[in-house]
Amino acid sequence: MFGFAMSTRVRVCRHVAGRKSGLAMALQSRQSLLRMVRGVGVLIPGTSHSQVTERFQWSVPEVYNIGTDVCDRWAATDPDRLALIEVADNGYGPEARTSFARLKELSDRFANVLAGLGLVRTRDGVPGDRVAILLSQRLETAVAHIAAFKGGHISLPLFTLFGPEALLHRLRDSGARVLVTDRASLAVIAAIRADLPALEHIFLVDGLPDGPADASLHDLAAELAATSPEFTPVRTRADDPAVIIYTSGTTGNPKGALHAHRVLLGHLPGVEISHDFLPAPDDLFWTPADWAWIGGLFDVLLPALHHGIPVVACRFGKFSATAAHDLIRRFGVRNAFLPPTAMKLMKADPASRDWSLDMRSVASGGETLGTELLDWGRKALGVTINEFYGQTECNMIVSSCGALEPPVPGVMGRPVPGHRVDVIGPDGAVLGADAEGAIAVLAPDPVMFLGYWNNPQATEEKFVTGPEGRWLVTGDRGVRRADGRLRFVGRDDDVISSGGYRIGPAEIEDCLLGHPAVQMAGVVGQPDPIRGEIVAAFITLAPGHDPSEPLRLDIADHVRKRLAAYEFPRAIHFIDDMPVTTTGKIIRARLRDMFAKGGPA
Repeated sequence: MFGFAMSTRVRVCRHVAGRKSGLAMALQSRQSLLRMVRGVGVLIPGTSHSQVTERFQWSVPEVYNIGTDVCDRWAATDPDRLALIEVADNGYGPEARTSFARLKELSDRFANVLAGLGLVRTRDGVPGDRVAILLSQRLETAVAHIAAFKGGHISLPLFTLFGPEALLHRLRDSGARVLVTDRASLAVIAAIRADLPALEHIFLVDGLPDGPADASLHDLAAELAATSPEFTPVRTRADDPAVIIYTSGTTGNPKGALHAHRVLLGHLPGVEISHDFLPAPDDLFWTPADWAWIGGLFDVLLPALHHGIPVVACRFGKFSATAAHDLIRRFGVRNAFLPPTAMKLMKADPASRDWSLDMRSVASGGETLGTELLDWGRKALGVTINEFYGQTECNMIVSSCGALEPPVPGVMGRPVPGHRVDVIGPDGAVLGADAEGAIAVLAPDPVMFLGYWNNPQATEEKFVTGPEGRWLVTGDRGVRRADGRLRFVGRDDDVISSGGYRIGPAEIEDCLLGHPAVQMAGVVGQPDPIRGEIVAAFITLAPGHDPSEPLRLDIADHVRKRLAAYEFPRAIHFIDDMPVTTTGKIIRARLRDMFAKGGPA
């Protein structure tokens, strides 16, 4: 049914940061568990990255459940503690606050509802039934995930902007038996329902629609009110399957990455270091990233709840820099995960130069940060933006940390404590400093996926075995510098080969953003009979600028003066909309497709 990467199974309290005596490891393991129980970070702050890494020890209990960790633990020790602030109307509407006690009650009620349907629970590593959640940022989204975890089922986050084909693929491939959604999305589901024989129950958060009765439709609020608030969570193992998150599908059909409950514990070091260590007094999280993706769910919502940090739930109909600024000010948001697209739109707003926000931490991932965005972050947000790196299959494995050292523009950062990340060759051997190769993560690792759902062949192809063991290959190219930091070069198919030079797009895109007329930039290789490829830039212009030949020449000259002579874009195409994934990554394959179809319009 799915392909397990068996080498990703993690032993309890496995130490990967360095060698220590058995007594020292036991003591540190106990200290780490106590810190987790008390809501203190798993990382012990220090004065250097090496010191923080040396102090870190993985502590993965044999029995562990995400739902009880992020909800029941706080409900038992501090029931009135604030968990969620839900706000509508792009952040300008009324707010609703939810305590951990209320979150526990609602999730226990829904877990009882799911149990009453006869859903299969995960047992001895065999996956239980799937519960799909097609909702934006709102209370019921958190409730549904937590209930599925506590009930021993597998949650399946889905994005509300998916069309019928995208939903059909994910729901049919996963075999979801339950869907939690709203009436707006029900219309899309109705069009594909006949092709989803496994889908038996649909719960609606905003009541039943008018029309003929349908026994498969349920009013979620009514079902919760009629159900017992007492529920005993299933004792899941840390290695038991917990969630399927489908990849963004930039290369072929999206694949379902199956993760174990331990995936949340595996995220904690990366989340903490990318936010200059968590938790701190008055921390408050928000992200414009949807909770349907690993970035919104496991980089923000669940780690924040684990730490007892409140989360603002507000999904914008369309992202607005002004609304984002106003929301941050209104609620005193101290911590944010801002995808690259959101930051570029915020930076392009002239008013952002005078924001002078006083945030404590901002993290970003998905595209390399350069000098322009880092400088803007210091002025507008009041922080040094930390860049992190990861992917759906193995997330938050590299990060910068402004609290430890200044970032290097264009460089991702260092491997997060507890993760072995390096650059390897085709044979799985680690390459030397400054050599370009495949970015890879050594298995086993708590944050590493179990395998691709229904796709054991793709799971096997994701790994390569070398002298040091089995590596998960990310599909990205990179370089490990002599100082230990990792520099992202590009996806395997993003690297441009021009006149004998291998050119990564990220540095050029960052340079382009420094031109006042450029709002967003995507760089790809354009076929050329002489050089093989030339650097081609696709640009959306900032307000107040119109396409022209003089502007095209000025932008090219802007890059030529700042980067190597072979890196400036010899072709510049102005476009109205930049193709990006829902997580903010530029879809360079779409840009390359324009050449195959006869060139940009």
